[in-house]
Amino acid sequence: DRRVEEGNGVIIDERLFTFINSFDKGNSEFLDELEQEAKRDYVPIIRKDMQNLLRFLLRLKRPLKILEVGTAVGFSALLMAENTSEECQITTIENYEKRIPIAKENFKRDNMEHRITLLEGDATEILPRLEDTYDMIFMDAAKGQYIHFLPNILRLLSDGGMLVSDNVLQDGELKESRFAVTRRNRTIHSRMRDYLYELKNNPVLETVILPVGVGVTISVKNGS
Repeated sequence: DRRVEEGNGVIIDERLFTFINSFDKGNSEFLDELEQEAKRDYVPIIRKDMQNLLRFLLRLKRPLKILEVGTAVGFSALLMAENTSEECQITTIENYEKRIPIAKENFKRDNMEHRITLLEGDATEILPRLEDTYDMIFMDAAKGQYIHFLPNILRLLSDGGMLVSDNVLQDGELKESRFAVTRRNRTIHSRMRDYLYELKNNPVLETVILPVGVGVTISVKNGS
């Protein structure tokens, strides 16, 4: 069987990937346009299979308050806005100054600025200041910081809330010994393993790890 590495993602069977995505109903015309712009500008956005999963989870959970860590150009925030009710409010955090005005402009272009609030700055500093709770939290930021974000993420996640973490399998390298990965990736490798261990063993969470996209975890917070 032919196999392919999609972008920087986990190695998959190309024909199976194409077959599964042939059933995809797709996104809005604006999101399709934004996806092409992101690819042209080499901006990483969530992959097709992750988009499908996220749309499904949104319809299943029907959250009214969402927190996203990692905005980039706003693609995933807009996907979440378009697949939730008008009452759903989304708060998203971005630290990369060059992408912040682009994301804000994209929210305006899609007429979603009234539903999406962008907090500018380092999530390490912003998360401790947040006091609200969220029905759903989407983690799509620097992988090496996930473990450091987690205490505040758990505090902000409502009982019964869902935590979705993207990019957790490190391009398939996470299964390898830390000595089998390049030296510059070893810190991220170690921290992500710690993050997965914590998600699977934290008594307030029930977590599944899925080989979707570049790896995703879905965690549900148990009620107190």
